[in-house]
Amino acid sequence: MKIKAILTGATGTVGEGVLHECLLHPEVELVLVINRKPCGDTHPKLKEIVHSDFYNLSAIENQLHDYNACFFCLGVTSVGLKEDQYNRLTYDLTVHVAETLSKLNKDMTFCYVSGSGTDSSEKGKSMWARVKGKTENKLMQLPFKKVYMFRPGYMQPTKGLKNTLKYYGALSWSYPVLRTLFPSFVSTLKELGIAMINVTIKGYDKSILEVKDIVLLARV
Repeated sequence: MKIKAILTGATGTVGEGVLHECLLHPEVELVLVINRKPCGDTHPKLKEIVHSDFYNLSAIENQLHDYNACFFCLGVTSVGLKEDQYNRLTYDLTVHVAETLSKLNKDMTFCYVSGSGTDSSEKGKSMWARVKGKTENKLMQLPFKKVYMFRPGYMQPTKGLKNTLKYYGALSWSYPVLRTLFPSFVSTLKELGIAMINVTIKGYDKSILEVKDIVLLARV
């Protein structure tokens, strides 16, 4: 069965990279991106909905049926935010979108981009890690076909994409060294995208995917 995916975060570094791999992959039939602003891309496989309020999807729900994957790449940094602010932008927003999609698409595989170091106990000292852990735990309770938490670390950006963060661009030169020294923390953005596609098609024996799992899945 070909993949028909809903993708969020296409105007960000991670989402743009995953979208790029989806548009190239022969097993992906259609990608619907939901953005607050146009992503600026055109492709025969690509559809786009520009929608400003991710806390209320009622106006576009009738366009969200009949998809079998969601690649949720939307996220914000916790820098400068208090926990209640970060919780609303991470937990509340993600869970609302996921709950809506789970009601509309019972055969959907939901892939969530979390982060290396996420705290599944929700009790650690790191605020962002607690909130991400809380988000992961809630997502895994929803009635999707499958739910996978992706926990990437540093990701080498894909050349030629326009939304690469300066942070990633500045470190690109050191990627071969970082990958050799820290293989459990370093992958490529291409590997993340391909791993999401492969886990949707073939499944995996873990729900929480660390960097080594992402790299392995990209090679399957």
